[in-house]
Amino acid sequence: MTDMPHRPTGALSRAEVLRASPELFSSPAMDRFTRVHPAVPVIIYGPAIGLLAYLGFRDLSIGGGLLAVVGGYVFWTLVEYWFHRTVFHFEPEQGFGARVHWIIHGVHHEHPNDPKRLVLPPALSVPLAAGFLGLFVVVLGTPLAWTVCAGFYAGYLAYDMVHFALHHRHPRSRIGRRLREFHMRHHFEDDTRGFGVSAPWWDVVFRTAPRRRPSASEASRGAGTR
Repeated sequence: MTDMPHRPTGALSRAEVLRASPELFSSPAMDRFTRVHPAVPVIIYGPAIGLLAYLGFRDLSIGGGLLAVVGGYVFWTLVEYWFHRTVFHFEPEQGFGARVHWIIHGVHHEHPNDPKRLVLPPALSVPLAAGFLGLFVVVLGTPLAWTVCAGFYAGYLAYDMVHFALHHRHPRSRIGRRLREFHMRHHFEDDTRGFGVSAPWWDVVFRTAPRRRPSASEASRGAGTR
């Protein structure tokens, strides 16, 4: 691990800084594992979701299986919110903790348009996914655990794809534009709000939704009442 993060120099334009991809490790081999093509989660978790759904629906009713999948997805959205809020944004000011935060999430906030650091590396996501699968099996037993985990993994995969799209696409739908607006506010206005990347309703529940800026017409009306 490098002693200090390698950051772009002031000679770079803002667009270049946002898209820069600094080294996180002095070892090229280790650093390579921190960069992931956005198709990788689909390749890993797509088949896993299909297999888990097959195992679960083989022994559950259609209705029961669907409820389990939905429950797993909803649980993922809560994990997404709290993991982002408490783990990704736990920011020690110095020492080993500060370096770990930089590697896990700090680099993404300083260089949010780096296309290879927008999805979790499998070296991190696969052990976490296996841990949650084990938790579901212990707590719920099988076959219920299979379908709950299928929904959970589907939620994670949706999160990764939505997160990539918010940074590298310009959504045309109203929902897509609103998700992008909220996430960009998290990055560029206030990173203590807007933790639900693909599930912004938890920000409403926990009162961390990005503050809405007044439109030009609202601002002019407000100014006229002074």
